[in-house]
Amino acid sequence: MDGYLWVKAFHILFVASWFAGLFYLPRIFVNLAMETEPAATARLLEMAKKLYKFMTLLAIPALLLGFALVGVYQIGVGGQSGWLHAKILIVFVIAGYHYSCGRILRKFEAGQNTRSHKYYRWFNEVPVVLMAIAIILVVVKPF
Repeated sequence: MDGYLWVKAFHILFVASWFAGLFYLPRIFVNLAMETEPAATARLLEMAKKLYKFMTLLAIPALLLGFALVGVYQIGVGGQSGWLHAKILIVFVIAGYHYSCGRILRKFEAGQNTRSHKYYRWFNEVPVVLMAIAIILVVVKPF
């Protein structure tokens, strides 16, 4: 158990940091969808690109440490582990959301965005829901 608490602490730290990016990047998309001034658009795109790269760097250890908790420390293995299966599914959905943010960013860079700022305001709510589900699964372990 010596390393377990360190792995868990750093997993939580990297997940929280990753989610900060997942919360903020779509907010930049809202602003990009509303922006008409080329200089402001260029500045927002640069911010979005840097943030996406940084949050990708945060996602990697978050995922690796999470899988270490299962693989090395056997968290959720055996017994009633339905919550863990659901949590892993949610993690894949979160990774897909992260990937879709990258695709949206590339569309903005290419000047091919077709969505309104209202769409991105709703899109911005998705990681909140996913994080809430993940936390409930881990803390409550409903099944």
